[in-house]
Amino acid sequence: MFTPRRSRNMVQAAFTTLSLIYHVTVNNLRKGQRNAVVGLIMTVTQAVAMIVGFYLIFAIMGVRSAPIRGDYIVYIMSGIFMFMAHSQAMGAVAAAGNPSNQMMKHGPMNTAVMISAAALASLYKQTFSSIVVLTGYHYLIQPIQLDNPLACYAMLLLAWFAGCCIGLIFLSIRPWWPQGAQVMTQFYQRLNMVFSGKMFVANLMPSTILHMFSWNPLFHVIDQTRGFAFINYSPRNSSLDYPLYATLTLLMIGLMAEYATRKAVSLSWSAGR
Repeated sequence: MFTPRRSRNMVQAAFTTLSLIYHVTVNNLRKGQRNAVVGLIMTVTQAVAMIVGFYLIFAIMGVRSAPIRGDYIVYIMSGIFMFMAHSQAMGAVAAAGNPSNQMMKHGPMNTAVMISAAALASLYKQTFSSIVVLTGYHYLIQPIQLDNPLACYAMLLLAWFAGCCIGLIFLSIRPWWPQGAQVMTQFYQRLNMVFSGKMFVANLMPSTILHMFSWNPLFHVIDQTRGFAFINYSPRNSSLDYPLYATLTLLMIGLMAEYATRKAVSLSWSAGR
C-alpha cells in the first residue's frame, strides 16, 4: 500500500537508520509512563530503594563498615549500579521486538532498530539514575571521591553491553519457546542477585567459594569497578580480560542465533496458540 522512501546513498541510509533508532528509543522511554520525567524518577527511586535495602540488610547482619577502606555507601553503589545496568539491559533486549512483532510490518523498521533502541533506552535510564544518585549523595549527605570515575563509567558500559549480549540470546530463543525464554531470563536475573558478587569482596573470598562466582562476567566487572573507585583496593581475584572476551563471545553467539531465528520465524507460528 505504502512504499517507503529509499535512501540514495549510504550517508542518507545511515542518517535514516539513526533517526529511526532515536525515535524508537524515545518511544521506549515514554511508553512505560505517561510522562517521561516520571519514568526517570521511578528509575532513580528503584536505585535508591535497592541501596537502602542492602544497607539495611548489612546493618541487620552486623556489617556497619565497608570491607574496603573507604565510603560504605560507595561500596554498595559500586555493586548496585553495575548489577542494575546489566540486569535492566538484558531484560530490555530480551523483551525487544521479535521478527513477528506488528512493528515489523512497517517498511523502515527492522529487528536491529528495535534491539538498539531498547538497549540505548536502558543505558540512558541507568546513566541518568547513577548520576542523580551520586550527585544527591555528594551534595546532600557527604562528599565522595572516586579514584578513577571515567574508568568506573567504562565498567558500567561493559556491564550494560554484557547484559545486551545475553539478552540477545534470550531474544533469539523467544520465538521458539516463549515461556521457556521468559523463565530463563528471570532465572538468570535472580541468579545474579547472589552470584554477581555485589555483596562480597573478591579479595576476601576463599578459593573454594571464589570458583562459584568467577564464571560470571558481572562478578569481574563489579570487582574491577571497586578497584577503580577505591584508591586502596587492588583486585587480585578478578580479571578485566575475562568479561571482555566473554562478552564478545556472547555477542557472536547472540548475533548468529538471532540471524537464524529471523530467517526461520513465521507469523503462522502463533496461529495455533
